[in-house]
Amino acid sequence: MTQNKFNRRDFIKLSAVGLAAAAGARLIEEVQASGGEKGKHQWVMVIDQSKCTGCEQCSLACNANNDINPAMRWNKVLKDGTVKGNQVYVPRPCMQCENAPCVEVCPVGASYYRDDGIVMMDYEKCIGCRYCQVACPYDARVFNWESFEGENPYVPEWGDPEVERRPRGVPEKCSFCYQRIDRGLELGLVPGEDPAATPACVVACPTGARIFGDLNDPNSKVSQVLRENPSYRLRENLGTKPRVYYLPVKDNVITEG
Repeated sequence: MTQNKFNRRDFIKLSAVGLAAAAGARLIEEVQASGGEKGKHQWVMVIDQSKCTGCEQCSLACNANNDINPAMRWNKVLKDGTVKGNQVYVPRPCMQCENAPCVEVCPVGASYYRDDGIVMMDYEKCIGCRYCQVACPYDARVFNWESFEGENPYVPEWGDPEVERRPRGVPEKCSFCYQRIDRGLELGLVPGEDPAATPACVVACPTGARIFGDLNDPNSKVSQVLRENPSYRLRENLGTKPRVYYLPVKDNVITEG
């Protein structure tokens, strides 16, 4: 009887060991998911607020190419006051943070990093807990409450679907149109220069307000623009290190919408 006793203290000890083992396994999985060291390419987006007119053509192209429920938006265009009487807009895709809170809180590893900096979602792993949605300080994720069935009203005018529709019960997000990047690289194209290899929102922008490219390439347009212009990132004080940069409106230089 004595040797079979299992008191509260023993239980706590065993529980602590179990939790430590689970935490260690989780850490290994996170390191593997992050791809370890950074890869050859580091994709970033630059948004010039002087050129954005709030037309939302970026959002329409995003919805078409990613086959998103028309009631949802991965790319939002928000109003942000005025400069000399002109409306200023803040287009807001996923920030693809280097230190992404959504990745850190996901209990099943459904949110993860690619080695090129893109924060991805494994929709098959996702359990719909929405921790990632709550943790994101940019409101970049939108929960899929309903199965999207039927035709996409933005197809084919704004593009054709390039990825599968997500199942009901998962939070969806922008992925920098990774499918276009990967396909383009396989074909020898340059993302940010060749439209077929560039995110749909960038290609669709009629004023050239969005710029995309490889920050590891000093000759890329994004590298040049960031060297030559003042820029900022949203909520930098949080330490998330977003990969979306903004060029603020300069004086009275702004395209009227």
